[in-house]
Amino acid sequence: MDKFWLKSYPPDIPSEIDLSQYQSLAHFLDESLQKYAKRQAYVCMDKTITFAEVDAMAKKLAAWLQVKGLQKGARVAVMMPNVLQYPVALTALLRAGYIVVNVNPLYTPRELEHQLVDSGAEAIIILENFAHILQQVIAKTQVRHIVVASMGDLMGGPKGLLVNFVVRHVKKLVPAYDLPGAVSFNKVLAEGSHMSFRPVALTQEDIAFLQYTGGTTGIAKGATLLHRNILANLLQADLWLTPGLNKEPRVDQTIMVCALPLYHIFALMTCYFLSVRVGALNVMIVNPRDIPGFVKTLSKYRFNMLPAVNTLFNALMNDPDFAKLDFSGLKLSVGGGMAVQKAVADHWVKVTGCPIAEGYGLSETSPVVSCNLAMAKEYTGTIGLPFPSTEVVILDDADKILPVGQPGEIAVRGPQVMAGYWRRPDETAKVMTTDGFFKTGDIGIMDEQGYIRIVDRKKDMILVSGFNVYPNEIEGVVAEHPGVLECACVGVSDPHSGEAVKLYVVRKDPSLTAEQLMAYCKTQITGYKRPKYIEFRDVLPKTNVGKILRRELREENKPTSSPSLPIEG
Repeated sequence: MDKFWLKSYPPDIPSEIDLSQYQSLAHFLDESLQKYAKRQAYVCMDKTITFAEVDAMAKKLAAWLQVKGLQKGARVAVMMPNVLQYPVALTALLRAGYIVVNVNPLYTPRELEHQLVDSGAEAIIILENFAHILQQVIAKTQVRHIVVASMGDLMGGPKGLLVNFVVRHVKKLVPAYDLPGAVSFNKVLAEGSHMSFRPVALTQEDIAFLQYTGGTTGIAKGATLLHRNILANLLQADLWLTPGLNKEPRVDQTIMVCALPLYHIFALMTCYFLSVRVGALNVMIVNPRDIPGFVKTLSKYRFNMLPAVNTLFNALMNDPDFAKLDFSGLKLSVGGGMAVQKAVADHWVKVTGCPIAEGYGLSETSPVVSCNLAMAKEYTGTIGLPFPSTEVVILDDADKILPVGQPGEIAVRGPQVMAGYWRRPDETAKVMTTDGFFKTGDIGIMDEQGYIRIVDRKKDMILVSGFNVYPNEIEGVVAEHPGVLECACVGVSDPHSGEAVKLYVVRKDPSLTAEQLMAYCKTQITGYKRPKYIEFRDVLPKTNVGKILRRELREENKPTSSPSLPIEG
């Protein structure tokens, strides 16, 4: 096909990547960890570890899991926020040939159970703050090995003890739990130091991640990402973004800000893989919702790259101390996960002097499909150009390619596109064309220069602060409440999160209140998926065959009125 967008590429960016340079992610990690061994790799709560220390700890963890009998291809879940143990765990699991199952640590028991059962995870590495959730579902899963990490594990000596004391007893962030047979992260490292890690034969066709996503339906499915898929996107991102990192002022080591959670595919690629590729120091933010604390951490570093979602850019700028920071080193602000609003982008460049380069991607594409140029001087309002070795077409409803300038479904073909959904060939078939294009479900237009603009999204998906929320899932949970006859949910505009979930309910029990429904949702649905607004109705709009018309609910622009209840959190 005619890759006409290549004429918009800068002369120093090739049209294709060279995937032959690495046999696997383990090969890549070994090379980079050795190359940058003496450099600082991660800093969290002022504790720094080097690439050599990551290398050594990862081998101990991998050896321990091998001795426990986990074979190549075993699924291992990781359920942690951005703490130092996360990159150690990722490095260990990928080297040992295990399949990483990233888990949102804020999941409810129902959500965690589904992911562990569906993936067939045999082991889990979890921060103790969330162990009480695991306790509620562990008996229903195949998990046989539990490694429990603590916030202070890798802080060392008195500091580690102090951090754990404060987290457990002052802030009371660790609910009581009982997980027989669980082993502490530090004990695993101690035992692993007396064991030998056995390198595993890996190829690009081995599975690296099951990255769970709702896809085009509400059922969470694992996007099967091969070593080849991740390597391809890493090499693509490196070619695309490194020119920006090499801008003046030149630095001895790039400093990246890792505020997005590593379980999210966007952060996984930019803050883990790309940082290892370029030997960067990652400033890990455990709780990005604590904006004053986040800004205080940023004040300690002359950071060079900050990947974020629109809501995070906006929240930072609304902190009075953010504008006082030193932005002289900031070369690259990368926006993704949700649409970057023009007002936010304009304000950001005014405050920091660094325009936001917006990109686009999905879990199914490892994740990046397209991005604006790292050397761009201004916000373009587009999602940029297709990455090297990537083909993007705009399709009509019959999967025929539309002419330039006409809106249609964005479809992608390239080495970063997933192998399929884990054990769901029927779902895979729904999103792949016969000639290998992945249909994103997003509606876009490509102009004559190759720049892509999103004009609409999957009709029913709701995007809350960069996270996909699928009405089918929410409605399925709410419909199980004994007081609910039927329900529907849609996305409504929200100044803080881009969109928020609004739930419409027809009551079976006339006495059911919005507060009661909110309390129920809190036990079943993680925070960002929960309805912010609940409105009771006598009937819901439907088609002739009885299908609820979410479209009509979305099109209602009337302000929320009683008995609607805005729900925070």
